[in-house]
Formats: sequence, structure tokens, C-alpha cells
Amino acid sequence: MIRVRRMRNLHKFVTVHASIHNHFNAERHLYNRSNFKLNRAAALAEWRQFSVA
Repeated sequence: MIRVRRMRNLHKFVTVHASIHNHFNAERHLYNRSNFKLNRAAALAEWRQFSVA
């Protein structure tokens, strides 16, 4: 666990973590492998577009 000295830093970390987690969290047990890989590739491609901009 990260030690956070200021509430502002904790808020920044949680905000970024939540957006990344929500973007990549594909409940794997609900999909077969091929669909999971397609969804994961689409999420990664979208993430790369955001990180370039």
C-alpha cells in the first residue's frame, strides 16, 4: 500500500487508478478467451490513442 502524506495526492492517485482500472477491467470469467483478447486489444488501442494526445 502506498503511504500518502496529503489528501490531495491520495485523491489524484485514486482518480487515475479508477479510470485505468475501469478501462481495463474486463470480467474475464464472463468471456471466452477469443472474445477477451479482442476486448483487451480494443481497450489497449483506445488507451494508446489517449496517451499520445
